[in-house]
Amino acid sequence: MAVGLLFPGQGSQFVGMVDAWAEHPSAKAVIDEANEVFGTDLVELGRDAEALKRTDVVQPVTLVCELAAYRVLAESGVEAAGAAGHSLGEFAALAAAGVITPADAMAIVRIRSSAMQEASDSGNGAMTAIVGMSPEDAAAIVEESAQGDVLLVANFNSPVQTVLSGAEAAVGRAEELARARSARAIRLPLPGAFHSPLMEPARQRVEAAIGDVAFKPPAFPVIPNATGRPTTDAGELRDALLRHLVSPVHWITTMDAMMSLGVERLVEAGPGDVLTKLAKRCVPGVDVVSARTPEEAAALAPGSQAGAQA
Repeated sequence: MAVGLLFPGQGSQFVGMVDAWAEHPSAKAVIDEANEVFGTDLVELGRDAEALKRTDVVQPVTLVCELAAYRVLAESGVEAAGAAGHSLGEFAALAAAGVITPADAMAIVRIRSSAMQEASDSGNGAMTAIVGMSPEDAAAIVEESAQGDVLLVANFNSPVQTVLSGAEAAVGRAEELARARSARAIRLPLPGAFHSPLMEPARQRVEAAIGDVAFKPPAFPVIPNATGRPTTDAGELRDALLRHLVSPVHWITTMDAMMSLGVERLVEAGPGDVLTKLAKRCVPGVDVVSARTPEEAAALAPGSQAGAQA
C-alpha cells in the first residue's frame, strides 16, 4: 500500500503529548537526542500548559513527537511514497525523506522557534481562521481589509478553511467582514503573524541556520508548503524552506499533489488529528489514519489488521 506521510504543525499540541513516546525504546532515543540539542527536558515541557502557549516551546515539543512517530513507523515497516508537513511539520517531512538528518531538523527548529518568538514579542501580529468560506472569497476579504496594513492568506487549509495572518488591526477588520458574510472567524491562540512578512526578521536567522546544513536528494518525493508541488530535487527543497516562514502554506494543493503520487493511505504522524480532519475536507473519501502514539504507529505495520485495511 502506497502511504503518504503528513506531519502536523503548531496547533496540534496537547498537554502531555510527549509522554507516550518516552515509554518506547526507539522513540525515547529520539527524545534523548532532542533534549541534548534543545538543552532541556522536552517531556517535562510537554506537560506544562502555560509553557506550551509559547512558540519557542511548542515547536521543539511537537517536532520531537513527529520524529519519534516516524522512527516507530519506519521500524514497523511502513514505507512512504511521499511526505508533507504543515508549517513546522515540513522539517519532520524532510528528515523522514533523508533530505536532512533529524539532528539537523532539531538544530534548525531550535533557531526557528526562538527567532519566531522574538519576532512575535516585538510585533502586533495575529492570525485568524476563516471557516465556511471559499479560499477565493477569503482572499477577497484580505484585499478589502488590509487598508495599508500587512494582511495576507497564511494557510490555504481546505476548501472551507483559510487562515489569515498580519497586523492585528487588519486581522480584526477581516474577522468583522467575514462574520458579516456569514462565515466564522476564529482567532488562533498563536503569538504572532506566522507565514507573513512580519516574520522576515525570523526568516533571516533561519536562513543562516539552513545555510549550515547539507541537503540530500530525498528517498521519496516531498511536497513543500511554499509550492504545493512534489519534488525530489534537493536544491528546490532548500529554496522552498528558505521562503517557508514568509510564504503561505498551500495545503489544498499539497493534498491534491499527494494523491497524484498514487498514495492509497495518508498517515498523520505526531500529536493530534488536525491534518486528518483537513485531509478529509481536501480529498473526500481518502483513507487517512493518525499515529499519535507508539501503539497506533506500530499497528500500521504491513500485515497487521490496521496496516492492511484500506
